[in-house]
Order: sequence, then C-alpha cells, then structure tokens
Amino acid sequence: MGVLSELNPQAVFTYFEALCHIPHGSGNMGKISDFCVEFAEKNGLWFYQDEANNVIIKKPASCGYEYAAPIILQGHLDMVCQKEEGSTIQFETDGIDLVREGDYIRAKGTTLGADNGIAVAMIMAILADKELSHPPIEAVFTTDEEIGMIGAGKLDMSVLQSKRMLNIDSEDPAVVTVSCAGGSDFWAHIPVSREQREGTTVVLTVKGLRGGHSGVEINSGRVNANFLMGRLLHSLSKACSFDIISIDGGDKGNAIPVSCTAKVLTTQPEQVIAAFESCAVVIRDEIKSREPEFSWLAETTGTGVADVMAKETSDKLLHTLLLAPNGVLEMSADIENLVETSLNMGILKTEKDAVSVLFALRSNKSTALAFLEEKLTVFFNAMGCAIKTGGHYPPWEYKNDSVLRDLYIEKYREKTDKTPRVEAIHAGLECGVFAAAIPDFDCISIGPEMHDIHTVKERLSINSTKEIYEIICRMLADLK
Repeated sequence: MGVLSELNPQAVFTYFEALCHIPHGSGNMGKISDFCVEFAEKNGLWFYQDEANNVIIKKPASCGYEYAAPIILQGHLDMVCQKEEGSTIQFETDGIDLVREGDYIRAKGTTLGADNGIAVAMIMAILADKELSHPPIEAVFTTDEEIGMIGAGKLDMSVLQSKRMLNIDSEDPAVVTVSCAGGSDFWAHIPVSREQREGTTVVLTVKGLRGGHSGVEINSGRVNANFLMGRLLHSLSKACSFDIISIDGGDKGNAIPVSCTAKVLTTQPEQVIAAFESCAVVIRDEIKSREPEFSWLAETTGTGVADVMAKETSDKLLHTLLLAPNGVLEMSADIENLVETSLNMGILKTEKDAVSVLFALRSNKSTALAFLEEKLTVFFNAMGCAIKTGGHYPPWEYKNDSVLRDLYIEKYREKTDKTPRVEAIHAGLECGVFAAAIPDFDCISIGPEMHDIHTVKERLSINSTKEIYEIICRMLADLK
C-alpha cells in the first residue's frame, strides 16, 4: 500500500505516487518516458515516443463526441532536483519518499516534483477512465522543461491535430494563466589566471536563504546568494588581505540560489573571519524580514601552498558580482503587477580555467529579451569573457477570444462560487512553444495549489488536486 493509496480520486494519486518512485530529474528521462509508453500499451492507446523521450498518447472521443474538435492535455515529465543538506538521496537512481501532512503532500528532504508530476498523473487518470465524457484527447508529456523546454522544442507538432490545449503546469487554482514570458540561458566564462601563494585557507559560506523559482518569485525580494557573497567579499577586501581560490553557488539556472561558498587564502585568518562575520551581521539585520533563516559559516581548513586567482581575475569576478544586472529590470505597463523583464544568476561555478556564470533571462516581450542578451554581451565582452546563449523559448501572447479561458471561469465558478483571476506569468511555460508552432492556438494554463516549488519545502494540496481534476473533467464533458 502506498502513502497516498487511500486518497480519492484514487487513480490520480496512485499514478502520482508511481511517478514519484521513478527517478526523473531533468536530463534523466528514459525510465519515466518508458513508463508512459507502458501505460499506453496497457490501456490499448495509440502512442508516439521520440528520441527526446517525449510521449504523445491519443485517446478516441467518447460516445457522442466523435465530431468534437480534439484537445491537448499537456504536462512535463521532469522535475527540479533539490535536497536538504545531509540528504543521501541519489536523484539519478532513487525515487522520492512521500509524506502526508494534513491537506498537503511533501517529500522527505527533497523537492516533491508535483511540478509537474501531478499533471501527468491527472492526465493518466483521464486516459484510463472509460466512463468519462470527452472529445478526442491528445496527451502530450514533454521532457526537460525545467532546463529550457528542450523536449517541447524537439517535439514534432505535425503529429498533433488539435488547436486547443489545457496545460496543467500552474500552482494556483484561483488563477487561469493566459500568457507567459519567453526566455533564454546566458553563459559567461570569466577566464582564470592563477598564482601560487602560501597561507591559511578559510571557507566562507552563506546559506539558509529562501530561494525559489526565478520567474514566479523574482519580484518577491528573495536574496540571491551569489550576489550576497560578492557583497561580503567586497566588504572583506576593504578590511583585510586575502586571495580567492574558488567561489560556487547555485546549481539550477531557474532557481534563485540559496547558498554560496567561497574559499580564500590569507595570512590573516582571524581578521578575515571577524570581518566576514561582522558584515554578515549587518546584512542579517538588513534582510531579516525577507530572509529570516539567513545564516553563515566561516572556518579554517588548513595551512599551506594553494593556487589562487590572480588579481586581474578576482577583480573581474568581484566586478561581475557587484555590477552585473540581476532581478527585476522592467515591470509591464500593460498588465498590472506583471514583471516584464528579469534575469537570475542561478549558477556560479569555479572550473579549472574559468569561473562560469549562468543567467536565466525572461521577458514577455521578445524585443526586450533580445536587448537583454545584447546588454550582457557588452558587459562581459568588456572583460574578455567567452559567452554562449541557448535554451531560447518564445513568449506566449494573450488571446482575446479564448473558449477555454471562458469555460474554465464558468466551471470554476460552478465548483467554488468564486471567479478565478485571469493573469499573465513571468515564467516560461511550454504553451509558448506550442503557440509558436500551431496557428490559431487557444490555450490556458491551470493547476492545483502548490507552494515553494523548486525547493525542499515544495508541497501539494490534496483537496485542491481533487478540485482541479473535477473541473477539468467537467470542461471536457462540455467540449462537444
């Protein structure tokens, strides 16, 4: 018996728990893709699996809906893999351990992957149910959404017949999303020159920050650990002498970094630690209302000769961490409270010959996104850095006349006696990829209540999942 086996609708939670048992972090899609194929075969449904491990499953219309236009039900198979410090989970081989707490499901010490496993589970339950009334269904399960919508970008859209789609990749049932940002990844590689010096190695760490999704939470005041470390190192450089050995923070471009560690070499370890802690106390008092769990650690690890960054290299690094743009750049003048353009330094990594930084760029306007790439290019070219861009995905434009939007509003009102908000989102959704490929496309994004996605605090509401599943089934029954 599974942890969720007693929940109803049982099929949804049974499929979700089965998906959680399969490793499915971004880039590790083979097993979960094959699971979808096995599901289709077991239920006698037509399926298509491509080289990117995307899976399309088609279910014929129920009786009386044979002449209805088809609809796509869509979700992505990959999850963001984050774990608590000290966790022994190996995401490449291990499944997720689920925990029920009242109305919520969470994972033990890791991200839950309800983004977007619960969508896949709901769609599977609909495909397997022989009693539901519905038009022809094209279920689309895409891969590597979290690292740039790679699967959707490789999908052969000619396999699909529908011009309307329910994307189930949102986190608030009281919101129907009708537009999203486009985005890209921007890599810069700061060249590293090294010199040998003798001294004491001090490891400096900032941690305990809230982190979160670099689109949805970019305007929430959450502090980026990489830039926080830059501020601390700058302050430290005015108080004592040291050389930087390495600096590393964040491991996902689309997640605001929660920690950063710098290794420095110094002949003044006591002064370095004291100055670091003094500045950290000042910052703690400054950001405590936004980052109540911010903490730090400074400790020596030994004395001897080490390869340190030459002054030219460390100057370029601190220049980047002090002056590079980050966070919200522009708010929309058309949609209230919508972030229009932003970026997030999600990865800062010291390699053998370079310090690599990855920014996740987002904008609801393609021209603004292109200019942001140009702006970063000028910034890093001035320091002689190698740059690379990739992972481009298009924005999803607002559609004035949407049958699906109006139908969701109607069914949500019937279920809850409330009216959902119609919003745009400053985050990438695969809707943009589909909209760019399918003319006259009608799409909305909906989903059950979730909190703190992309973090180890991620949790999914059980009652909200039931509610959204029922609303989707009611919508399908009305699409004759």
